[in-house]
Amino acid sequence: MRKYLFSGAVISSLLSGIGVVRATASGPRDWRLLLMWVAWGASLAIAIGTVAEEYALEEIED
Repeated sequence: MRKYLFSGAVISSLLSGIGVVRATASGPRDWRLLLMWVAWGASLAIAIGTVAEEYALEEIED
């Protein structure tokens, strides 16, 4: 769990989620908002997958 919490990619993705939440609270509700949430979810999933892959490769090499 710690490997995900201290990963720069995951931290960056979570911080970008703050902008999406602010846009949801203050902006208009239209199709662009949905795309923002989908893009944020995809970036978070990619960040988590990258961390998992990095640590899986380290375990194989050891």
